[in-house]
Parts: sequence; C-alpha cells; structure tokens
Amino acid sequence: METKSFQDLIKEVHDKGICQECGGCVSFCSSAEYNIIGIKDQYSPPEYINKDKCLECGICYYICPQTHILDDELNKTYKFSDYISMPLGNYDNIYSCQATDKELLEYGTDGGVVNSIINFLIENKDIDGAVVSKTDAPFSREATFADSKYDLLKASGVKLDITPQLDEIQKFCTYTHSIPKLNHYKFKKLAVVGTPCQLYTIACMKDLGVTPSQNVNICLGLFCYENFFFEKSQIEKFEKDFNIRFSDLSRINIKEDVIFTLKDQGTGEKTIHIPFNHLEGYMRVACNACADFTNIYSDISFGGLGSPEKYTTVIPRTEKGKTVFKRALDAGVIRKIDISDDKKQQMVNLITQFSKSKVNRKEQFMKNLS
Repeated sequence: METKSFQDLIKEVHDKGICQECGGCVSFCSSAEYNIIGIKDQYSPPEYINKDKCLECGICYYICPQTHILDDELNKTYKFSDYISMPLGNYDNIYSCQATDKELLEYGTDGGVVNSIINFLIENKDIDGAVVSKTDAPFSREATFADSKYDLLKASGVKLDITPQLDEIQKFCTYTHSIPKLNHYKFKKLAVVGTPCQLYTIACMKDLGVTPSQNVNICLGLFCYENFFFEKSQIEKFEKDFNIRFSDLSRINIKEDVIFTLKDQGTGEKTIHIPFNHLEGYMRVACNACADFTNIYSDISFGGLGSPEKYTTVIPRTEKGKTVFKRALDAGVIRKIDISDDKKQQMVNLITQFSKSKVNRKEQFMKNLS
C-alpha cells in the first residue's frame, strides 16, 4: 500500500473542512526538528513550512483522528467493537461521584472529580503534572500545565470574571490544543485531560510508540458533544439571539443542554438553558465529523450528563483507569453515591441517546460532504 503523507491529509481532511486541529501531526512529525509542518494560526489546520524536507513517513496520516487507519488495532486494545452495539464504549460500571475537597468541588466542573483525581496522582507522585484546560473567557480556553492543587484551581475557570478579556480576545473557542503542550514536558510523567479526538490521537501515538507518548501516564477523557467557535464580531448576534450579555456570564456548564449562569442584581444569579441545536451556528464545523461522545479511548471518561447537580458521571475503562479510580475512592478524595439499578439504567439510556445522536450527525454530515 502506498504510504500517505501530509499532502494526503490536506486533500482528504483539511480541504474537506474536517481537520480537528488537535496538533498531533505537528507535534509528532518524525521530522519535527526540521520544522516540516506547523500551526501558523491556532484556529486553522496545520500547514507545510518546509515541504521539501518531508520524509513522507506517513505518521501524521496514521495518527489523525479523521483517517481512522488504526481503528482495528485500537479497538482490540480498548475492547470496543462499534457504536451500534457499544454506544458507551467498553466499560464495567458507571458512577456518580463528587470531590470531597470543598475548594475542588466549588471551583471544579460538575463534581470536581477530574481535578481531584489529578491532584491525588500528583500528591502520590504517580505523575509530575497534567495538561488541562484553562478558561480565559466565555467560549475561550487554552491548554495549560498544572502540577499543584493551586494550579488546578486556577485553571478550573467554572466561575468567570471576563470583563477585562473581552477587548483582548478576537476569537473564541472552547477547543484547547492539549497535544502541542505535551512537547514542552517530554521528560515528565503526565496526565492529559482531553476531548475524544485528542485522546484518539494519543492512543494512536501509543500504539505506534511515537515519542513522547510514553510520557502520558493516564488519559482522562471528557464527554464531548461539540465544541464552539466564533469570532468577536459574532458576540453581538449571540447576545441578541439568546438575550445574554457576555459581561453578565459567571458560569457555563454542559449537561443535557448548555447551561448559562448569569449575574443578576435582583436575585444574585439566574440560569438559562439553551439546547445544543440552537447553538449550531457557533459550533466548530469539524465536530460534525466526530462520532465519539463518551471518549471511548480514554482510561476514564467524565461528564455531567446523567448525574445530579454538583456530581460527575464517571466511566472507568482500562485496567489502569479502574485502578486509579478505586485508589481515589479508597483514599477518600472522591465519593460516590449509591445508584439504584433503575437510576443507573436511566443514566445509561440518556448517555446512549446523546451517543447515538452524535453518530447519526456524523453519518449525515459525511454523506452530505460526499
């Protein structure tokens, strides 16, 4: 079979508008020291910088989350067959959990479980730190490195203080470029918190043994229905469409829909729920080409969907993920609530509904693309 190159990625992925901009092809290019490809604009696909020096080894093509070359190998590793029979991926059990640390609970997303587990691993020296997402403003996040509880709290960003940033930020995107951040910490044991497309790429890199994938100690996956992207010029339209002022936003959360918590002088706060389909105009186009909602190639998956307020839905997947989850529970850094069989089935049904919806969306999108 002819080896594919970055030129094929341009033709088959970039030109079709389905590049996830995860940065894997740039970060793990076998000729990275020659600066063959790069990200000139963080909101656009990578580009050739020195095309004539490309070795045409095909690694960039193999690890791209939109080519699916390594699906068979990954599915064996993660014991996954297909989205029809296994819409939630491979798992033994599903939980609703909450941080026991008051600060991590207050400032974390949902139940603060992701940060609690990361902090537990840091304190026990299982990892040197984690690549996490930091919220700078509504719909604006960037990848950052955290190696302490203070860093994790600082990056949490559930509560927003956004007035100063609005004049500075011209483009807003909830998608963070976690993979390029790995290159700065090649000699550390890392946890990575990421979206399905990012952790798919890391799983591919681990399968191929590409440096520095060996430094990724554990992958913590987030449920992801879609990410949002829009330019500052669209803020006025957004505010008019939903009767929301950016300057009033204090919190954004995602469960069955997108939940906006607004500052209100009369009541202190008020909450507005907006369905995902009402936000299609602000969605990253490439998200249409992704079928994975529950992050099936992670060690542990996390989301708000299916759990009560201030609790996180947790799905341990791999043996490593199950071990870390049990250790965190036994150490008392997180707690789980007892869920009846009926309630657990309701959780599974709800998450399955979102999973199937995302699969159907991709199928329709790719059909129209063809």
